[in-house]
Amino acid sequence: MADRAPQADGEGTDRERTADGDGIRTFPFPTELAVGGVGMQVGPMGADHTWHDAPLHRVHRIDFHVVMLVTGEPVRHMIDFAEYEAGPGDLLWIRPGQVHRFSREAVYRGTVLTMQPGFLPRATVEATGLYRYDLPPLLHPDPVRFAALQAALDQLRREYEDTATLPLSLHTAVLRHTLTAFLLRLAHLAASSAEATRQRTDSTFTRFRDAVEHGFATNHSVSAYADALGYSRRTLVRAVRAATGETPKGFIDKRVILEAKRLLAHTDLPIGRVGVAVGFPDAANFTKFFHLHTGQTPAAFRAELR
Repeated sequence: MADRAPQADGEGTDRERTADGDGIRTFPFPTELAVGGVGMQVGPMGADHTWHDAPLHRVHRIDFHVVMLVTGEPVRHMIDFAEYEAGPGDLLWIRPGQVHRFSREAVYRGTVLTMQPGFLPRATVEATGLYRYDLPPLLHPDPVRFAALQAALDQLRREYEDTATLPLSLHTAVLRHTLTAFLLRLAHLAASSAEATRQRTDSTFTRFRDAVEHGFATNHSVSAYADALGYSRRTLVRAVRAATGETPKGFIDKRVILEAKRLLAHTDLPIGRVGVAVGFPDAANFTKFFHLHTGQTPAAFRAELR
């Protein structure tokens, strides 16, 4: 694979498919570049190795799987419009149909595996979770798992390059079995990473939820909660969205409105005092906030319940 984009102008090739409805072109698996014409390739990433005829630094789709094991300097890679930074020992797994783009400046070093859909039997596809788009594309194996994955990938590469000792049919069968062994390890790592991420997200959201419960009456700032909890704002946004489907600001506002409704419905506090109780010293600002989120003024809401 070229370490920098080999097609600077981004013009189409004969193998290039027409653009999808969003204008992003899809590139098929380049069978003619595979040794023996089999439905996979594996080899080093570097300037002297071509595996992909797409304009790498431009946004594009592929209709095949790509697994990159990075051993060189960290690279930034865009997958489905999210930026990922992969360092030495990390893996990037891009699935068919996903939009991605290589970094123009980065030098990609390591090993790349590409695989055509249909190369493996259905049972193997299901066992290895090849189309689990919910699994993370960036994987950080620990040293033991990384060593096992690298060994499996090295063995796959040796089998791929050995076209002299077996007939093509047996060579292809050996490749499928060796590829399956690697993918089972990879799938286990991806599933474990997803579970660990879910647990971290749950913990992050739980801490945020508890902090909001204690502080919503005086603190409506997402940044203040993030700082107090020791998270970046981005981490907090991801955790809250994963847990509730909404932003941290939306979560805070919803809790403030709930408390305001409770006070309006179950107490005789003046409107201004209700506003103060939920963090709005200015009654006009409270009324504006309440109307924005409910479509009613506080007075109209109270009157409707009485």
